[in-house]
Amino acid sequence: MSKSVKVYSTPTCPWCIRTKQFLKDNNIVFEDIDVGQDEKAAEEMVAKSGQMGVPVLDIEGVIIVGYDVSKIRNALGI
Repeated sequence: MSKSVKVYSTPTCPWCIRTKQFLKDNNIVFEDIDVGQDEKAAEEMVAKSGQMGVPVLDIEGVIIVGYDVSKIRNALGI
């Protein structure tokens, strides 16, 4: 069963692009949330992570800030 994955990102952020490509390469379905366009989503991201920086991943409630492959793999169980 797939896990619920949200990626808070911006279209121009290179680490966001890498994060989303990593998820696609591993056949992980995710919701891409553009915090540059969605102020409520940006506030939600900061509330969850305490960070303004992107990417922020929410994997079943596990918050990961940045492109941290080992943490992402661990949270996804891959």
